[in-house]
Formats: sequence, C-alpha cells, structure tokens
Amino acid sequence: MTNVAALRQRSEEEAAKLPALLARAEHLAGTVLLGEHGRRRSGLGDDFWQYRPMQQGDALRDIDWRRSARSDTQFVREREWQIAQSVILWVDQAASMRFASDANLPTKADRARTLALASAILLIRGGERVGLTGFDLPPRRGQAQITRLAHMLSVDHGDDYSEPEARGMIPQSRAIFFSDFLGDPEPVEAALTKAADRGVRGALVQILDPSEESFPFDGRTIFQSVGGGIVHETLKAGDLRTRYLDRLAERKDRLDRLSRLTGWQYLCHHTSESAQSALLWIYRAMDGAHG
Repeated sequence: MTNVAALRQRSEEEAAKLPALLARAEHLAGTVLLGEHGRRRSGLGDDFWQYRPMQQGDALRDIDWRRSARSDTQFVREREWQIAQSVILWVDQAASMRFASDANLPTKADRARTLALASAILLIRGGERVGLTGFDLPPRRGQAQITRLAHMLSVDHGDDYSEPEARGMIPQSRAIFFSDFLGDPEPVEAALTKAADRGVRGALVQILDPSEESFPFDGRTIFQSVGGGIVHETLKAGDLRTRYLDRLAERKDRLDRLSRLTGWQYLCHHTSESAQSALLWIYRAMDGAHG
C-alpha cells in the first residue's frame, strides 16, 4: 500500500504542474505576434501567394502569362508552402535542471519546459507537427498534442544528468534540444551527428542559472549535485573559480562549434533573462532551419 500511495501522490503532484505550465507557455507564446501569415512561404501548395519576376532557373510552365502580359517583365506565380513540417523536441528532465540559485528565479527545468511548450504552441498554430524525440510522442498537430506535450514535459527524472534522445528523428525534419548541457558532451555530439546524417537541422538551447556563469563562491563550500550523486567539499572555493569558468567557456565553445558543423544553431540562455527574447530566437532559428 505504501508504494501505491507514493505513486498516487507523485501522479497528483505531476498533474498539478500541468495547468501552471500550460498557462505560462500560453502567455509566453501570446507575447510573440505572428501576424495573419506569420509562417507563409513559397513552395508546394494550391493557394496563390504572390507574383515575382522570373529568375534564372524558373521553368516556362511557371510563368503566369496573363500577369506578364500587363508589363514588359515575365512573372512567376508562386504558391504557398502547405506541407506541414515536423519539429522534434528534447527537453532535459534530469535532476541538474531543477537547480535555481535564488527563490525569485525559475529553475532551469521550469524555463526549459516553458520555452519548449511555448515553441510547440507557436509551431502547431503555424501549421507544423510537433513531438518528442524517441517513440512515445510522435509529431502531431492540434490542441490535444499541446496537452500531451505538457503532460510528458512535467515528469522529472532522477539521474543527475541525462543524454539527448536521438531515436525517432524523422529525416529532413527539425529539432530543438533544451538542456544545461553540463553532463558528458559526447552523447550530445553523437545525437547531433546522427541528426545531421538524416538531414535534421535545429537548435541547441543551453539554459544556465546566472550563478553557474559567475561562480560566486568563496571559502569553505560543499558542492552537491541536485540528485545527490556528486559531492565535493573545498576550503578555498575561490581558487576554483578560474578553472571552472575556463571549463565552462570551453564547453560553450564546443557546443557552438558542434552546432555550426552540423548545420544547427546555438543559444546560451540564462534564467535571469527574458524568456520572450529566447522564444523569439528559437522561432527565428526554426525558420532559418526550414528545409
């Protein structure tokens, strides 16, 4: 009975997170004004989008002769892109993401989930399909999918750090990875290499607490991972600052170079910064990763 009661309590706690997460994500997504045709672009489809002057490489069959007859220039009739794209999300749910140095700041997990869900809301409302890496939640559209995403993103994992899930990558799709990326970098490299091999382009969003950038520790300090798996005590924490900051800079540079090599984009976002600015960056990165 003890196990059943504990399971029920955990389920109730996870369910209680859903309304708050959805409300935060909906509000954040609402701050990004898409306009009526926020994601329209030329491509395959049936609906007329715009006329443009004929360019080298255009086929004669694409010329709109009626429009061209009204001027000395030949015009091509472009159609609206109507093929829904798939966007795959991976959101780090390990214990390290539950860290916040100040009660007035969100945890890294809260910010990652809010950004991921807000991105999904914008993309789904723009006609895209959104899902999670792996096979538990394949890309779909609709409000029901947003609710499913919120539910699955609300579950914490116990390990100190986790590895990106690289399975279920749909060829030629797009992806967004949210994490502090403070664990072993090799699984990240393997996941992005696998994604690049399948023509998947996307964005790495590294989310850090401001104290992880400044290392404001001095004197006797006990460092313990959120999951409790790593403990380190030192009498002179200040002596570690330079080495720590150098290693963090190396990690960020490694992620940036990896992103550029695989055709992805990289953002380092701090929980003390505006979530709106990060969401705008993500949205533009997804437009840049299109096709």
